[in-house]
Amino acid sequence: LQNMKMVPVPEKAYGTFFEGDCYVILHTKRTSRGSAVDLHYWIGKDSSQDEQGAAALYVTQLDNVLRGNAVQHREVQGHESETFQSYFRNGIIYKKGGVASGFKHVETNMYNIKRLLHVKGKKHVSATEVALSWDSFNKGDVFLLDLGKVLIQWNGPNCSIAEKSRGLALARSIRDSERGGRAQIGIIDNEKDCPDLMQIMKMVLGERRGELREAIPDAKADELQKANVRLYHVYEKDNDLVVQEIATRPLTQDLLQHEDCYILDQGGFKIYVWRGKASSPEEKKAAFTRAVGFIQAKGYPSSTNVEVINDGAESAMFKQLFQRWTEKDETQGLGKVYTTGKIAKVEQVKFDTTQLHARPELAAEQRMVDDASGEIEVWRIEDLQMQPVNPKTYGQFYGGDCYLVLYTYLRSGRPHYVLYMWQGRHASVDEITACALNAIELDKKHGDEAVQVRVTMGKEPTHFLAIFKGKLIIYEGGTSRAQKNMPEPAIRLFQVRGTDEMNTKATEVPARASSLNSNDVFLCYLWCGKGCSGDEREMAKMVADIVSKRDKHTILEGQEPAEFWEALGGKAPYASEKRFQEQVTHYQPRLFECSNQTGRFIMTEVVGFCQEDLDEDDVMLLDTWEEIFLWVGKASNTYERNEAIASAKEYLKTHPAGRDLATPIILVKQGYEPLNFTGWFNAWDPYKW
Repeated sequence: LQNMKMVPVPEKAYGTFFEGDCYVILHTKRTSRGSAVDLHYWIGKDSSQDEQGAAALYVTQLDNVLRGNAVQHREVQGHESETFQSYFRNGIIYKKGGVASGFKHVETNMYNIKRLLHVKGKKHVSATEVALSWDSFNKGDVFLLDLGKVLIQWNGPNCSIAEKSRGLALARSIRDSERGGRAQIGIIDNEKDCPDLMQIMKMVLGERRGELREAIPDAKADELQKANVRLYHVYEKDNDLVVQEIATRPLTQDLLQHEDCYILDQGGFKIYVWRGKASSPEEKKAAFTRAVGFIQAKGYPSSTNVEVINDGAESAMFKQLFQRWTEKDETQGLGKVYTTGKIAKVEQVKFDTTQLHARPELAAEQRMVDDASGEIEVWRIEDLQMQPVNPKTYGQFYGGDCYLVLYTYLRSGRPHYVLYMWQGRHASVDEITACALNAIELDKKHGDEAVQVRVTMGKEPTHFLAIFKGKLIIYEGGTSRAQKNMPEPAIRLFQVRGTDEMNTKATEVPARASSLNSNDVFLCYLWCGKGCSGDEREMAKMVADIVSKRDKHTILEGQEPAEFWEALGGKAPYASEKRFQEQVTHYQPRLFECSNQTGRFIMTEVVGFCQEDLDEDDVMLLDTWEEIFLWVGKASNTYERNEAIASAKEYLKTHPAGRDLATPIILVKQGYEPLNFTGWFNAWDPYKW
C-alpha cells in the first residue's frame, strides 16, 4: 500500500516485504472443484494503524468482487500462517524501512548494499535484517552477509543440513532475482577452513569478542494448545456486540447456522470468523474488526492469525476442526457418489489393480500397495515370542492374540516388504508390546526395509483384506493356540461384508437377533438381508465353508424358521434401514514435520507439499484421514525415530476433530516408500536419494 492505494509489486520482488508497510496478496489455485482463492493482508511491524485499516478494507472489497468465494487472512510479520509461507518456497525477506524510501533505492544502487540477514526456519524460511555486528549472531542459525557483489553464508555450528540448504536456496534466490545472477556466493561451514571469507567478514563486522550466543528456539504452539477449540456465537444486541461460547471440541457442522456469524478460537493459536450466507452485510463487514476485538479481549498477542471464512467456501484447515464435514453432491474416491438426504445403497465400482503402478495416485486413493498377489507369512505372539501359524489357517485371527503378518512383493525386480502388526482387542499389554518388539527384530532381518503397519482389530486396512483373498475371519475372543483355555461357544454369529476377494471379511458378533443388519449376510444359518447383493452372498458362502464344514441352510430375511430365532435367544429389533454411506468431505492430505525434542509435541505443517519437503534429518507425518504415515529420514535423530509412533498416537489424541485412535499407523523409511505413500505426492522421483 502506497499513500493508502494498492500498487502492484514487481514479480521479481515477490517474497520481499518492507517492515514499515502493509501488503495485500491474492492467491488462486485450481482444484478438482474449480478454484480456491485466498486473500491475505500482511502487516509490517512498523506500519501505521491507518495503513493496517486500509489493507483490511481492500481485502473486504476484493472479496465482494470475488463474490465471497475467497478465504481471507490477517498476517503479522514474523507470525505468518503456514498457508502464506507456502507461497514463497525460497523464503521471506524482511527489509528495514518502507516502500517510499525503499524501492527506488534498491533499483538504482543494486550493488551498493551492506546488510546482515538472520535466516530462521527449516520448512518455512524467513530472513530478517539485523544490526551489522557479531552480537547479532548465534550458534544455531544461518546468517547471510550481503555485500551486493558478494553474498557470504555463515552456518552456525549447531545448524542442521536442512537449515543450511534452505539458507543456500535463499542466497541463490537473492543472487538471481535481485542481482540478475551477477553475484558470488561463499559458504562458511567451519570458520577454520575459510580464512579468506572470514577475513572479509572481519573487515565488515570487526574482530569478534567473546563467545557466540546459543540459539533461541521459536515459540511455537504445541498440539495440546491447538486442540483446545471453542466456538462462539457473535451477534449484536441493543448496539452492543455479544460474544457467547456455545461449544468446545469435538465440534459438529450443524452448530453453524446460515443466519449468523461465529468465531472459532483454536487455543489462541489462530482465530477463524465464519460468516453465514444469510447474515447481514453489516455483520459480514465487521468480521476482521470483531476478530481483532476478540483477540484484545482475550489478551492474546496482537500477532495472532485471523482467517475469515464464507459459508460454502470453507478452507481445508477450517473443515479439519470439525468431527465430520459434508458437502452437497460430492463424488469421493473412484466412482463413489454420495447424495445427502437420500438413503440409498451405494454401489461400489470395481477398480483395475493393474493400473496401480502406472497411476500411483490411484494406489494412494485406494490405499493399495500393489494388487495383493505377493507372498504371506504369519506368526502369532506366544510367550512373548514369534510362533509360526499353520498356512492352512492363514486369515483367521482371534481377539485374544497378536499376530505379525509379513507381506513380500516384487517391484522393479527386487523384493519389498510390508509388516502388519495385528492387535487383538483382548490381547494383554505384554503381548501388544512383544508384538512391536518382534516386529523391529523381523524388520532388521529384512535390512530395515519393511513398511510397518499397526492394525487394530476391526480397523483392518484395504490391502490387509485383499492379501487374504476373501478368507479373512475375525473371532471376537479366544486364541488360535494349541492349548485353548476357553471352551468354544456352541453358537457363533458372523457378519460378512464384501463383494469380492479384495474387500471381504467376516467378523464375529454377539449371537443375538439385535446383531443382524438387512444390508449384510450372516453365517449361523446363511442369513441374507434384503439389502445384500448377489456378490455378497457368493463371498459369504466361501467364508462359511472355512468357519464350519456342516451344511448351511440359506435363509432369506423375512422367511426365518422358528429354530433360527431360538438359536439367537429370541426375535428382537435389528438394523433394517438401507445402509447410508457416511458422506465425508474429500479430505486433503496434510504433511507435518514432527518435533518432540523439547518435551512438547510440536508439529509444523507444510502446505502445498512435495517430495522436496522430506528432509533426510526429519520425521514427517502424512495424514490422509483413513491412515497416518510416518516417514523416517535416514539422518533423523534416534530420539525422534523412537518417538515416532508415540507422536502419531499423540497427534490422533489431540486432533481437534476427535479422531479414531484405532486409525492405522504406517511407518515408512526413506528410500523404501510404497506406492500408497508416493501416490499422495505430485511427480515422485524414486531415484532422488
